[in-house]
This record gives sequence, structure tokens and C-alpha cells, in this order.
Amino acid sequence: MSHYFSGATDKLQTLRDCLRFAVSRFKESKLFFGHGSNNAYDEAAYLILHTLHLPPDRLEPFLDARLTDIELSEVLSIIQSRVEQRIPAAYLTHQAFLGDFSFYVDERVIVPRSFISELLLAQLSPWIAEPDEISSVLDLCTGSGCLAILAAHAFVFAEIDAVELSPAALNVAERNVAEYDLQDRVHLIESDLFSALEHQQYDLIISNPPYVDAASVAELPSEYLHEPKLALGSGLDGLEATRKILAQAAAHLTDNGILIVEIGHNREVLETAYPELPFTWLEVSAGDQFVFMLHKNDLL
Repeated sequence: MSHYFSGATDKLQTLRDCLRFAVSRFKESKLFFGHGSNNAYDEAAYLILHTLHLPPDRLEPFLDARLTDIELSEVLSIIQSRVEQRIPAAYLTHQAFLGDFSFYVDERVIVPRSFISELLLAQLSPWIAEPDEISSVLDLCTGSGCLAILAAHAFVFAEIDAVELSPAALNVAERNVAEYDLQDRVHLIESDLFSALEHQQYDLIISNPPYVDAASVAELPSEYLHEPKLALGSGLDGLEATRKILAQAAAHLTDNGILIVEIGHNREVLETAYPELPFTWLEVSAGDQFVFMLHKNDLL
């Protein structure tokens, strides 16, 4: 593939040229898009605009602008990394978005893409009627800290505990928490799920745990191989982490507390494994198959 890039320097002049070139290379290479954008054009535009330090939502005014030699070199470099190394765009730019919120990311954490973010941006309405009455939130498997930060904005009077097994991931979360100046409300804790929390209880527990089953892990596109394995696979059926959460969550919920967990494509497997649990499946942009809710009384 490198022959395309070695011959491009003398031919490409404008941002429009680079955009066309990137889309062609992305499509030719059959890249996988699932870490921020879902198509070659949007991803190419994002990478180019980011590299040129231009507004991410203002492509048109700059399409016919000529690039300097240094700018062209930087644009070609990031396109080449995306094509030849299959590095997700978020790792190339060290930036990921959930709604209007931006987070620093690198290969120490999974690229944020949780459907729970949509629910938090809406303050979990209608399931939580009085957001100001939420005083304590637990985010299990916090990764980059993104959901904990969204929870802190959704529930402004709440203290947030953000739990993560990986010390490396906690370093990234610490950076994001500081970026949003939430060090006084978001408390980062190294723990294997509930193990370090003793008898602490919460009004709300949220979790986007590992949930990919073994067969799917073996077939993941190359882009996913850049993400921490710890954050993806969860046993043979993808429910290993979720089982632990269901077994222990009741002890860590207040009397009216609720548990919200994202489980990927495992709804049918989960309902078969727990026929006695009255799961409420929450509607998100992709449907009602991916995020469940349970009250404390459901778990007892």
C-alpha cells in the first residue's frame, strides 16, 4: 500500500484532494468503522480537519485551500497510519466524543462508545424522576472515565465513584477527570468490580463491562486488536463480568437504587440465563436490546 503514499506528495495540493485520496484508500483497504464514525468519508474528513487544526464541523470553507508541504506530510502520515496499521481514528487523534463531550483516549483504554452515555445525557429520564435527589453513583469498569464524567454532569449533587481494574486505564481517567475539573466529585478507585468497595451503597450503579463472547472476540476486525483485551472479552458467552455484577449489586444499592448495565448483543443469552429477573430494556439509538435496568428489589 505504501506506493500510493510515496507518489502522493507531488499530486495532492488541496484539502479536497486529500479528502478524495483518503476516502479512496479507506474504501480500497476495507477498513472497519466503529470507533466514532461509520463510513470512510466522515472518518477521512474528521482525521484531515483534526490534523490541520480546523473546526471539525466546518469542511466546506476549506476544501479548496492549498496545504503547505508540512501540512500535506502530516495529513498523509495520519491517513497512512489508519490504512496500514488499522489504528482506530480515536487513537490517532487521542480524542473521542460522547454527545458534545470530548475525552482524551489512547490504547490504554477502550474507545468510548457506550449507549449508556445517551441515557446519561438525558439524565436517565423518565426512569429517574428527580435527578437532583441522586446523591451517589457508581461507575463500574470506568475505563477513560467518560461515563463517570457524564454522570457527574447529569446528577449535579452526586458523588461519583469510578472503579477500574487497570491502573493504566485509571491514569487516562485521571486526566479526563482533571480536564473537566471534577476531582472533588469523581473518585477513581482501583478495584475488581465491587471488591474494594466494602459496604458502600449507591443510588445508581452504571456499568459498561466487557461483554464480547469468545467466538466474537476471535472474529473481531483488526481495529479492535488495538484496544485492551481486558475491556472486550468476558468469558465463553460474554457474561462473565455481568454475572458478577448481578450477584453483588444488591448489596451495594440503596433501598430505591437502580442498576443499569450494557451487554452488547447478549440479551437473549442473558434472559435465558436469568429467567427469574424482570429486566427492563432501555431504548437507545440502536434499539432496546443493549442496556438493561433492574431495581434493588428485583435483585434480592
